[in-house]
Amino acid sequence: MRPEDEVTVHQLLGRLAYFHALFIESAFAPSAAAAGPPCCNHRSPPTGVRPEAGGLLADSAWVVLDEVASGLGEPAGRCPSHGPGCCATCRVAFSAAAVAEAWLVTEHRAYRRPGPHERTRAACRDAAATRMARIFVRQHRAPCPAQAPAEAAGGWLLPGPDELPLTGELLALWRDPLSTGGSPVVSWLNHCTDLDDVHRVLKARRPIP
Repeated sequence: MRPEDEVTVHQLLGRLAYFHALFIESAFAPSAAAAGPPCCNHRSPPTGVRPEAGGLLADSAWVVLDEVASGLGEPAGRCPSHGPGCCATCRVAFSAAAVAEAWLVTEHRAYRRPGPHERTRAACRDAAATRMARIFVRQHRAPCPAQAPAEAAGGWLLPGPDELPLTGELLALWRDPLSTGGSPVVSWLNHCTDLDDVHRVLKARRPIP
C-alpha cells in the first residue's frame, strides 16, 4: 500500500472514532446479543493460525476500531473465545459490523424512525465488515478465509447519506476508499454537535409536500 493510501486509511479511522465519540456514544443504548462463530484462530479443526489481534491489530491504527466496538458492549458476532489470540482480520470484520449496526440503530432512534428491518441490519453489518476487512487485508497482508472478498446481496438495502448521514457516510467512505474518484464526505456533519443537530438539518432538507 502506498504511503498516501496509508494516510487515507488512518484519516478514515480517525473520522470514525471522532464521529462515534461526538454523535453515538451519548445516544447509544446497548442491547443483549449472542456471540458469533469462532474466529479463524479458534476454530476446530483449526484452519491455520492467522496474525493475532493482540499483535498485528493492537500495533496498528486499526486498534481504534476494536476499541470503539468493545465500548458498545455487544458480543453479537464476536468470537466466543474473544481475546488477544483471535484472528486480527476476523476481529476487524466483527468490529466493523458491530459499529455499523450500532450507528444504524442509533440514528433510527434519534430521528424518531421505526427500528431498522433485520434485512437492513444484516446488509449494513455485511457491507461494513467486508469493506473494512478488505482494506485491512490489503494494508497488512493478512488474508482470512472467513472474510469473503465480495459483499453479499442486499446492497440496495443500505441507507444513503441523505437518509442516515452517519451510517450512510460510513458505508460510502469505505466502499472504495483508495480510489481517485473523490470521497463521499457529508460536509455539513462537521458543523453539527449532536444527533439533534443532525435531525434538525434532515428535517430542514425534506421537500415541502
